[in-house]
Amino acid sequence: MDRPREAGESTELLERAVGYALCSARPVTAALLSRPTPCRGWDLCALLAHTNDSLAALRQGAEEGCTGLQPPEGARGGQGACDPVDVFRRNAAGLLGACAATRRTPVVVTVDGWPLDAAVMAAAGALEIAVHGWDIARATGLPRPIPTALAAALLRTACGLVPEPAGRYPLFGLPVPVPTRADPGDRLVAFLGRDPGG
Repeated sequence: MDRPREAGESTELLERAVGYALCSARPVTAALLSRPTPCRGWDLCALLAHTNDSLAALRQGAEEGCTGLQPPEGARGGQGACDPVDVFRRNAAGLLGACAATRRTPVVVTVDGWPLDAAVMAAAGALEIAVHGWDIARATGLPRPIPTALAAALLRTACGLVPEPAGRYPLFGLPVPVPTRADPGDRLVAFLGRDPGG
């Protein structure tokens, strides 16, 4: 896999991805939560819930050196939480805080009992959070491209992490053709089954 050589590099990639996703979520209002997203079958509310689970799991991995397949307690804001955007912002801030506080990140994170290189987990998390940030922006109707340098780094990561087309279902869609001169952001989302022009 072509990934950052050190955990610190992949942590920085994750921080950049979270920053991008936070900016993408800025225009989200309660009135937009029922809008469709590029993730088939998910409206914006469902996408935010899924992304909240991911942010919370990444934070737990960074802080505790382990996480499970089920969302950590409180990932979606706990009882009475009614604003998934506010929960998203709090989860993103919590993950950024965990990244800043744990510059001595664990070398290995246990995911549901299986050891995983912490740098791989951070790089995979960066890929997921950035691409879902793109999905969120699309759903708002105010598309916001993934910054070129971030997208280029994530495209290298995606090529090492995402299975060949035959093994992608149900986690990823089939690649969407784009022109060879398309920018890295368009190539990244197309590689993951999204239509950058749609």
